[in-house]
Amino acid sequence: MQDKTLESLNATDEMVNPNSITRKLNDQIQLAKAFVVIAKENNNLQFAWELSAQIRNSQILLSNNALTRSPLKLRESNTAIKDMALLLFQAQQYHYDSATVIMRLKARIQDLEEQTSLVTERSSKYGQIAAEEVPKSLFCLGVGLTTEWFKQSKLQQKVSGNMQKDAKLKDNNLYHFCVFSDNILATSVVVNSTSLNAKNPDRIVFHLVTDEVNYAAMNAWFTMNDFHGVTVNVQKFEDFTWLNASYVPVLKQLQDSDTKSYYFSGSNDGGKTPIKFRNPKYLSMLNHIRFYIPEVFPDLKKVVFLDDDVVVQKDLSGLFTVDLNGNVNGAVETCMETFHRYHKYLNYSHPLIRSHFDPDACGWAFGMNVFDLVEWRKRNVTGIYHYWQEKNIDRTLWKLGTLPPGLLTFYGLTEPLDPMWHVLGLGYTNVDSQLIKNGAVLHFNGNSKPWLKIGMEKYKPLWEKFVDYTHPMLEQCNFR
Repeated sequence: MQDKTLESLNATDEMVNPNSITRKLNDQIQLAKAFVVIAKENNNLQFAWELSAQIRNSQILLSNNALTRSPLKLRESNTAIKDMALLLFQAQQYHYDSATVIMRLKARIQDLEEQTSLVTERSSKYGQIAAEEVPKSLFCLGVGLTTEWFKQSKLQQKVSGNMQKDAKLKDNNLYHFCVFSDNILATSVVVNSTSLNAKNPDRIVFHLVTDEVNYAAMNAWFTMNDFHGVTVNVQKFEDFTWLNASYVPVLKQLQDSDTKSYYFSGSNDGGKTPIKFRNPKYLSMLNHIRFYIPEVFPDLKKVVFLDDDVVVQKDLSGLFTVDLNGNVNGAVETCMETFHRYHKYLNYSHPLIRSHFDPDACGWAFGMNVFDLVEWRKRNVTGIYHYWQEKNIDRTLWKLGTLPPGLLTFYGLTEPLDPMWHVLGLGYTNVDSQLIKNGAVLHFNGNSKPWLKIGMEKYKPLWEKFVDYTHPMLEQCNFR
């Protein structure tokens, strides 16, 4: 009966089953290896040879099983388990010194822990590299759209001189959203999912900011395709005249040789810093434009900021009537369950951090934020951000990303939102199905983005249903 139950499982489920044959064999092998060492030290070479031979037999059995990708059957492994059990019993009869056995087993455990740590580190490194890689299909789409933009003059004519659209871009009676991205398809999913779930899509305005490289392609895509009456405007940050090294600390840091070495060569600390801390995207202006929203949109009073790795599945108009109680940033807090408080993001050994911020203050998430731009300007929030960026030139206050400076910048200026507005974790962990069902915005934060091969398969459909894979340009670039 037990054998039949195990036979119905796949290899992975069999391994985690309490009666797992594979795990039992592995445990026997590890114990036998410890006894091989002890037997040799006691000059019992014949017994050491017998143990080694049985270890090889068990390993061959496991290896053949791995090749077939099916769980081990009790009847085929029973002989190996019994033979090894007899040898292990015999080892105990030799009355080897218990302290020696314990010492050897501890050494073996330490060795396994070190191997596990190495594998985990490598997995993290390769996962990071895979996450940073631009898929060929996305690159193909960008090239194709750029070609269309310059080939079809009517696309450019459609964008320029649209007075009705220009008026909407400044109308504070409408719902204004902003996305800063160089990923055309991801941005398209954000816009498409928002429009399809909106009660009044004709009242929605999307402000997209990209870079010079993707500007033509982004413009072409959102001009060629209809998004149910949503107004879409595309800008490139290179056109912002105020965005220069004398005003923006991040641009100033990019000119610093030590900063360049830290992010791009990875050679100035002997490789001690994890690869995720060295990702150059953390110096990208598209990542830091979020701290300059009032300058980007000088005529607007309130905007909802969305990351490009989110999917919208509810109407978001209610965000524009949320009372922020005089605060600047409306965000979902993340200090519940597995998420973190301030001390997880900041260096509290630094006196500046220690003296200004409560280590147990609740963190919050970027990715879906309501910003009151009137209060932002009044409180000079961008100036606060500049202050902390200048203080962190040596990376001693924090190391990674835009969230730590965001926590400092909006400290005491953030209004907690209902958690159902923003559900996180779909890019790296398991998320409660009820939270996903009820969430207004689903965030694929983490390395496993839904447009990548390393994306979490069970969550990809939530994103892919907003992609029209029959679109000629997507078919041409082999997106499926």
